[in-house]
Amino acid sequence: MSVEENKAKLNRLVEEAINKGDLTVADEVIASDYVYHFPGMDFKGPEGFKQFITIQRTAFPDLHVTVDEMIAEGNKVACRFKISGTMKGEMMGMAPTGKKMNIVEALFIRFENGKNVEATPTIDQLEMYQQLGISPPSQ
Repeated sequence: MSVEENKAKLNRLVEEAINKGDLTVADEVIASDYVYHFPGMDFKGPEGFKQFITIQRTAFPDLHVTVDEMIAEGNKVACRFKISGTMKGEMMGMAPTGKKMNIVEALFIRFENGKNVEATPTIDQLEMYQQLGISPPSQ
């Protein structure tokens, strides 16, 4: 697959799965051995991706991700996103606060055979907790 095809697949995941909630796209774009390395836990395969997005969209029904920058080389894509949403539902045991978050995330994705096989985010969770009025979980 070309770098442009990989970028198009990532854009499709953002628009269809995250912003619109159509998780069926995951079966087409996410590999069976996919791993999303979220801080503290991994989500695996298309079902893990769907689980992660469901958690996020349940907590933030108005979740919206905007792609600010995307750079690709070979089988890798690096992307910077703006993420916004209002916490109206529970998220991983945290009660909804009704507060809005606007954060930035960097995501590094690896593709193989035309599918996303690995994604590693870098996100300032402390900023997110502060915006939502939540005390960070103790380690």
